[in-house]
Amino acid sequence: MNILRNRSQIITYTVDKNINNNLYISVQNGEVIVQAPWYFSKNQIQEIVEEKKRWILEKLKEYETKKEEYISGGIVKILGKECSVKIRYKNRKTPQVDIEDGTIKIELPKSYKKVDNTEMLTLLTQKIYNVIAEREIENTMEKTRILLGYAPEDYELARMKNTLGKCSKDKKITINPDIVKYKQEIIDYVVLHQFIHLKYKTHSKKFYETIRKYMPNYEKYANEIAGMQY
Repeated sequence: MNILRNRSQIITYTVDKNINNNLYISVQNGEVIVQAPWYFSKNQIQEIVEEKKRWILEKLKEYETKKEEYISGGIVKILGKECSVKIRYKNRKTPQVDIEDGTIKIELPKSYKKVDNTEMLTLLTQKIYNVIAEREIENTMEKTRILLGYAPEDYELARMKNTLGKCSKDKKITINPDIVKYKQEIIDYVVLHQFIHLKYKTHSKKFYETIRKYMPNYEKYANEIAGMQY
């Protein structure tokens, strides 16, 4: 490894000697490679690197800029709409997530490059759902309370496997924050479903008659989440 110092700028480069008569300088993955004839001295090589330092620094800057560009992280559903995920790594201590025009932009510390993207995206998606659910479920609960004229004594957001919502024996409603991947109508249906369980514990005829009274087309939404418990 060789080093060229120029004021505050330092260029490190690797020399690869060969039998060719020409000297080539390239920047590969952020590394400066000098291919020089076998008979070139160290000082001769350093002089040429000095002459080309502006070009080298520009190429290194281009590499750093490109390295910080967003890369695709797949698709995530939010309120029934598909949002593309863009990820980039920057010099920061903690992750940052922003949602702009249907795109989820995630900035991760460079140290996270060693972490599996799939695992990291799952964790960040859950955090996004948690934040959105706090707002959406609160609004839906209030809307349903006004519609029915009653409400649970308490409710909570909690992640549950294959379950979107439940109503306990002590009349506490639990909603899975992952529900915000579905469109608003389905959220309204699941919350309404749990509210009506406050009066009817089982899926009796009266239970479904009550749902139909307030949401005549509820079966359409029930079919869309078939296989999920609630």
